[in-house]
Amino acid sequence: MVNLGNVLHLGLKELRCLYRDKVLFIFILIAFTFMIYVAGKAASQELHNAPIAFVDEDQSPLSARIISAFYPPYFKMPELIELADIDPGMDGAKYTFAINIPPHFQRDALAGKRPELQVNVDATQMTQAFIGANYIHNIVLEEVNVYLQGYRAKPEVPIKLDIRLRFNPTSTAEWFGGVMELINMITMLSVILSGAALIREREHGTLEHLLVMPLTSTEIMISKIWAMGLVVLVAAGLSLRLVIEGILQMPIAGSIPLFLCATAILLFSTTSLGIFLGTVARTMPQLGLLLILLVLPMQLLSGGVTPYESMPDIVQTIMLAAPTTHFVSIAQAILYRGAGIETVWPDFVAIITIGGILFSASLAIFRKSLARL
Repeated sequence: MVNLGNVLHLGLKELRCLYRDKVLFIFILIAFTFMIYVAGKAASQELHNAPIAFVDEDQSPLSARIISAFYPPYFKMPELIELADIDPGMDGAKYTFAINIPPHFQRDALAGKRPELQVNVDATQMTQAFIGANYIHNIVLEEVNVYLQGYRAKPEVPIKLDIRLRFNPTSTAEWFGGVMELINMITMLSVILSGAALIREREHGTLEHLLVMPLTSTEIMISKIWAMGLVVLVAAGLSLRLVIEGILQMPIAGSIPLFLCATAILLFSTTSLGIFLGTVARTMPQLGLLLILLVLPMQLLSGGVTPYESMPDIVQTIMLAAPTTHFVSIAQAILYRGAGIETVWPDFVAIITIGGILFSASLAIFRKSLARL
């Protein structure tokens, strides 16, 4: 039988140890504030102030019109360069786009000869290269059509698309980035804290002290799980209110208590995983290496970075065994779409099942480790 009093006092001991560890305490503070703000605000995937240069070999009103159509915030003010400056400028990452307007471009366009522009793109800036090339195509095509027609008018088309954006009508990328970074921090910190708590006991020699007390391995493990899980849960709740909803101005559509309930269930799984890794690893550097092998793939392939549906079928099947996959689905459904328990309950069941398996496996290997001591 588990003595709840022992579990409570051991958990309070873990909280006191964490409070005295100033470095880890500051790391938690930065992770749930500054890192989430950076992921949401600064790490934008949209085209913004892309450096662009033009080689104007035509020197015509049409070429001047095209050049003047590029301006902030999507592009920086265009820079006029010579043809020989394209390769050195792009090799030195000075320009992401370099456009060469050939001689007689306006004359050929007026004659209906369909002249070509050369657009040089630095594809090492992959996101900006893909989006910016489409922007350049549309802007140039629009300006040439307006110049040839003599007026700006939209062509008549047989159909009309009526596009309605739900859940994020302004297409604000920082709303997505902030929430996904919060999920990453919840996963990573819960594994690190629980694993570090066990390794700290071993390194300080206090694990042997616990073994001579009337304590069971289950009580020791549960105390670390609830203490470290509580820290991450409180930090996640405050970050959701103060950073995501307050600073990033993201409207939360669903129930925050329901999201925190899902977070608590996830923490049961991830802290159990942390205990497992902390038992296998003997030092903190070894724990860090195991985090790279397990936690980083969980974060990258759970649907928070790329859509889960766009991954290969075998990867989708494998990632169903990761609790973060189901938690990302729950977070997006609750926070973005305002879903209730009737929608997300299958993912709740999946996380609870995975958590039970991880807890049992962690407890079994933890008992064997204590038996060897």
